[in-house]
Amino acid sequence: MQRISITIDEDLLSAIDALSQKRGYASRSEAVRDIVRETLAQEAEAEAEDGPCVAALSYVYQHETRELSKRLTSVQHDHHDLSVSTLHVHLSNADCLEVTVLKGNAGAVRAFADAVTSQRGVRHGHLNVIPAGDGGGHGHGDDHGHDHAHPHRAD
Repeated sequence: MQRISITIDEDLLSAIDALSQKRGYASRSEAVRDIVRETLAQEAEAEAEDGPCVAALSYVYQHETRELSKRLTSVQHDHHDLSVSTLHVHLSNADCLEVTVLKGNAGAVRAFADAVTSQRGVRHGHLNVIPAGDGGGHGHGDDHGHDHAHPHRAD
């Protein structure tokens, strides 16, 4: 087994300690190993399905982190074809919450989420992916009384 060293802020370490106590881990190492295993299992499961999807990416970030707002905006513009809408909420003097609704290929959506949540200063990132089948409709027939915007389609 390899020994590594990581840097964790006090709040996150307190949360790991609380989880360790709650679940009965004998050490922080056991807790962290299980957290990593769980995350890797979720990734493997998520990658198994790579078709059309809709998704919600939510994350909290420290807006004063150097150049973070600029980097996040750049990532969003680089993936503009996936983004449906973004909600921005000021949580405190230091923290913001963003929720971005995405639509597209699940692999591309996951890549976008990874590009956002891996930025220094981004915390608590979570991607909720919902398979969308063919993505063509929403289940109440072709002639259903309202139009859908298709900004990339010339009708």
